[in-house]
Amino acid sequence: MEAAVGGAPASDVVNESYSIRAARPDDVDGLPAVELQATRLYREYMDEIGITEEGFAHVTSVDEFRVAQEQGHLWVAADGGDEPVGFALVREIDGVAHLEELDVDTAHGRQGLGKRLLHTVCRWAEAVGYPAVTLSTFRDIPWNAPFYARHGFRSLDPSELGEGLRRLVEGERKRGLRIDLRVIMRWDAEGGGDGGVAC
Repeated sequence: MEAAVGGAPASDVVNESYSIRAARPDDVDGLPAVELQATRLYREYMDEIGITEEGFAHVTSVDEFRVAQEQGHLWVAADGGDEPVGFALVREIDGVAHLEELDVDTAHGRQGLGKRLLHTVCRWAEAVGYPAVTLSTFRDIPWNAPFYARHGFRSLDPSELGEGLRRLVEGERKRGLRIDLRVIMRWDAEGGGDGGVAC
């Protein structure tokens, strides 16, 4: 579900049998299926957030994953057999790293994989010189905005959005997402604005 960052409900458990690594070319074909599995968690919220069955079927294309992998903007959570069961996909918007999608297959939820993927993205963004990480998510779904807030992300007022993020919001609106139920959030790297709260 494009731009609807989410996945399995968050957990503080860290299962070391999983690894977080940069995606490889042979990973990308299976990632749309991982994304589709992760959207199952939203079904009980369909009426509240306005997602249709068509919306559930819309996932990131293999070509988009391939471009992100080639750019070094894609990481996976791999199980003990080194098969991807989750991923984080990033692109650049308004000069910062934007977390486009973070998903974990529901069969591998509650293992701390979302948290580990998020931390990997934040540490990477900081290391390569991005001042911040942004994302777009649902305000009230527990594993969306409340999860990111616990990791140092803050909600942005519409007046704080740059041109790229405004276009993103408008694109979500055109896809039928309930913009009134969504929020843009930002994590500032060390020295990147509001003080680098640990992601």
